[in-house]
Amino acid sequence: MSFIDLRSDTVTKPSLEMRRAIFNAEVGDDVFEEDPTVNQLEKLSAELFEKEKALFVSSGTQANLISVLCHCNRGEEYIAGQNAHVYKWEGGGCAVLGGVQPQPIQVEKDGTLHLENIQKHIKPWDVHFAKTKLLALENTMWGKVLPLDYLAKASALANKNHLKMHLDGARVFNAAVALGAPVSTISKYFDTVSFCLSKGLGAPVGSLLCGSAATIEKARHLRKMLGGGMRQAGVLAAAGLYALQNNINRLAEDHINAFHLANELRKIPGLNECLDANTNIVLFRVGPERQQDLLQHLKTHNILALGNEGLVRFVTHLDICESDIDKTIHVIKEYFRNH
Repeated sequence: MSFIDLRSDTVTKPSLEMRRAIFNAEVGDDVFEEDPTVNQLEKLSAELFEKEKALFVSSGTQANLISVLCHCNRGEEYIAGQNAHVYKWEGGGCAVLGGVQPQPIQVEKDGTLHLENIQKHIKPWDVHFAKTKLLALENTMWGKVLPLDYLAKASALANKNHLKMHLDGARVFNAAVALGAPVSTISKYFDTVSFCLSKGLGAPVGSLLCGSAATIEKARHLRKMLGGGMRQAGVLAAAGLYALQNNINRLAEDHINAFHLANELRKIPGLNECLDANTNIVLFRVGPERQQDLLQHLKTHNILALGNEGLVRFVTHLDICESDIDKTIHVIKEYFRNH
């Protein structure tokens, strides 16, 4: 049975061309830093983000954990959004495995953390407090792009308070495409940046962590400690290389599909709220009592989506075409006509 799977952009399947790249990958032992395809992927990633080095890791969760451990010692803390992936959706790894305390704060409707709120939560040096060492931002957040002027101000605030900056850039290429700018215009404000190959870029697995040579050297040791040292990983890195070389600019197609979906949803009576789609994520509020009913209605028409606390989420990606969006719109309109 064929489904229109809008749950996430992690559900994509490798294309035939990507599979050929995997099949033809030249490999070696990456723990010895001898896998030529991994080395090529890391070099290209560092160049794109204008950082000294990059490290190939198994997942975005591992990349974020390593970043926090690079910047914070046990008993110190990082500031992140209440809904940020690094705080809410990564199993508490920073606290459990690193002894690093998170300080979550409210995420604003535009995906930013209010600068005054950040400043308020930076701890003064006092024996009662965990020392604040890191500010972690996420881009995109709920599909929203963090403005460049906001990043400049957040960076200035961090520098003033002697904080390091980490970007969970799981979908940072979506942000760059939406801005019409190189990804380095975003990464320049951060000490470390992680990004996922397995979301909109369409690779089956893997993330990269980019930063200074000294930070990545420490990160390589932490990756090994966490069980992330992979051997002939070039078969995975080849998919990532193909993604970076071929699948960045096409993210604009996913954005167009998301805009179309959001625009049509706003026309439906009964939808309480449809959040603006900046990139490839569309969120709308139906209320907790209707959420599961709507999701089940979609599923009976072979359409998959996610819901949480009255919000329904659709994520467009390279395996979704315009006709899939049109069918989804039709099925949702049908639901609201009959309910």
